[in-house]
Amino acid sequence: MICNDVALEGVELEAALAEALNTPTGTADIPAWTDTKVVGQRLPKIDAYERVSGTAVYPSDITLPGMLHAAVLRCPHGHARVKKLDASRAAKMPGVRAVLTPESPGADIPWYPGEKGYVSRLLDTHCRFAGDEIAAVAADTPYQAFDAVRAIVVEYEVLPNVVGLDAALAPNAPAVLDGPTNRAGDPRAQGRGDVAAGFAAAEVTVEGTYSTGTQLHVPIELHGAVVRWDGPKLVAWDSLQGVFPAQNTYARALALPLSNVRVIGHYMGGGFGSKLDTGKYGVIAALLAKQAARPVRLFMTREDTMRAIGNRPAVRMTVKLGAKKDGTLTAIDFSCTGSGGAYSAGGTGGVNWLPLDLYRCPNVNTVSTNVYIHAGPERPFRGPGHPQGAWALEQAMDTLAAKLGMDPVALRLKNVPDISQGRQDQARYTSTGLATCLTEGAKTFGWTEARARVPQAGPVRRGVGVAAGMWRGGGGSPPATIIVRLVADGTASVNMGASDIGNGTKTWAAMIVAEELGVPVDRIGIEHADTATTQYTGASGGSKTVPTEAPAIRAAAIEVKRQLLALAAADLKVDATALSIADGAVFVTADPSKRIVIRQFRPLAQRGVLVGVGVRGPDTHGMAVNPWGVHFAEVEVDTRTGLVRIQRYLAAQDSGKVMNRLTYDNQVIGAITMGQGLALTEDRIMDAAHTGRVLNANMHDYKVPTALDAVVAPVIVAVDPKDTTCNIAATKGLGEPATIPAAAAIANAVAHALGVRVVDAPISPQRVLDALAAPRTPAKGVRS
Repeated sequence: MICNDVALEGVELEAALAEALNTPTGTADIPAWTDTKVVGQRLPKIDAYERVSGTAVYPSDITLPGMLHAAVLRCPHGHARVKKLDASRAAKMPGVRAVLTPESPGADIPWYPGEKGYVSRLLDTHCRFAGDEIAAVAADTPYQAFDAVRAIVVEYEVLPNVVGLDAALAPNAPAVLDGPTNRAGDPRAQGRGDVAAGFAAAEVTVEGTYSTGTQLHVPIELHGAVVRWDGPKLVAWDSLQGVFPAQNTYARALALPLSNVRVIGHYMGGGFGSKLDTGKYGVIAALLAKQAARPVRLFMTREDTMRAIGNRPAVRMTVKLGAKKDGTLTAIDFSCTGSGGAYSAGGTGGVNWLPLDLYRCPNVNTVSTNVYIHAGPERPFRGPGHPQGAWALEQAMDTLAAKLGMDPVALRLKNVPDISQGRQDQARYTSTGLATCLTEGAKTFGWTEARARVPQAGPVRRGVGVAAGMWRGGGGSPPATIIVRLVADGTASVNMGASDIGNGTKTWAAMIVAEELGVPVDRIGIEHADTATTQYTGASGGSKTVPTEAPAIRAAAIEVKRQLLALAAADLKVDATALSIADGAVFVTADPSKRIVIRQFRPLAQRGVLVGVGVRGPDTHGMAVNPWGVHFAEVEVDTRTGLVRIQRYLAAQDSGKVMNRLTYDNQVIGAITMGQGLALTEDRIMDAAHTGRVLNANMHDYKVPTALDAVVAPVIVAVDPKDTTCNIAATKGLGEPATIPAAAAIANAVAHALGVRVVDAPISPQRVLDALAAPRTPAKGVRS
């Protein structure tokens, strides 16, 4: 019995529509998912063809009629003052339509917020790192713009610079900002219990000092924007992780109402945290466009992105652990020093979180010291601070395990927490997958057998390592509003402002709607992020997108389903609770032959569209929501050359319910590769002795792992704790937690292979050879 051609009319139709329009929003009364049919499958991205065929339009692809091209003049010195700037010759060069200097109308815009207000300007005559912006030009072609920039005459007063942590803290160090020292505020202490008593009660202690290099984001698509003015309104196509934060930045900088700023972000080619907001480039382009009365394209060069728009700061850390002979931790003492560059006080942000929260320990003390140096400012970078903290803590845990004569996995299992000790309220976790990640990961990896393997003779040695991690975020970051529409032909659309940063956001959003409405994934459209047309949400970063947007998408889809069932119930003369939806049809659960094909349902056609609004508000459960991960690595080290090669890798991740297993695995593989870079090859090199410049600001000298370096076929173990408390999608974040333990797992594998520890990242061949040649100090490690 197919009931598609029966049309509700008159009072009956009005009653059905009234029932359908009784529209609740929010997620509080919706039970969390347990089993799902569509969500969790391995599905290709719904926009895969567009991405691989070149038809997807990225901001760097935008070309507008009359568009100009901009270039920026940057300071070549690590520290200098501009005494004189003459752009008159540049302004007269062929094709030049606009020149922006610190004296230009509207250019005196505060930039880089500090503790007591902004500490710099959009174009500043006091340049505090090599790469600081001084002036800009817009011309008909990129070549004309760059030629004109080089024609600007600048007289500098070159000042002493400082780019090292110890040098910056020296009593007579050159000042970076205007404070009495280069210390960014007082050292920040956090902790609990009595650390001295904890060490007094310890039967075994270890202590070591560790450091990481400065890692650069290097996304494939450069940072930049295309902007145009429509009268008093600004439109920007910006390569971003979030259009709404950028809308705020443009509005603040240019003194515009938010309603006069439109930011469009259909696609973006990688960000990893460096594109959570626009940069100076966007505002500079807007000022040039206003001056020239033409659209302007300004994309940074690869070299400039590596100097001036973010990094994962280098950090030096000292860890002391105390434990009973059975492995129970009694005390953790952790200190770290790092720099966010010339303008940011975030050099150690997040570094101390793992010592505070990863393992159960009653007595913990952490001290974080931030230092200003003459270098480009940091920006958030996939798990800010956590990979550095894991690098130190997880190596110290392995050192402790060796001194105890205990298996490293067993030591970690001994200290699994059930409450968030780093939070003041000591909230209980909604789920703690750490133990399962350890046990299931070790079993699948063959950990016990690998550790028991007899070391091979000869110069090439093998070793295995393990490291754990967690992400302080990953539980969602409200608010978010989602609109789901079901139209007369049975297709659906999702309207949301979240940017798809390459991790498959559009795909799992469609899968959620398909799960609830029974509409095939390929019949669901996703509207691109656009402040003028899509709904508000924060930037896609910090592993917040899935746990923030997924519950709101589900709530909106459930609301559409409620309306659809109300119409179908009136049509089929049954109660709505007796109906189910699947495969594009509504049917009576007890008698599936009584069914309605949605795309042929005349009451839906009469209604035109069913609209559901979902809102993600704050969590009300009062518990801590955190994702967890444990990584296992097997490496091969050539003791003649110092070269390290990863032979085998496994990542066990608790990020709650998997939305799309294909994109889930891909997220983890990318995170592993990023951790591999931090561990083995990536490091920004500065000229500390003379110029203060970045010496390897190019893809030849800055060694990002390539396809030839990346781990072949890593094993991904998805641990689902069936967390029905965290949110109605039962899911947690993944992008950050999957990179946090990676570098430390590799370092521990190298130490197992060599019998000596390399404590400084990256573990370059030279550092391996230095470690092998140095005296053995297993408790504290060997410094290169």
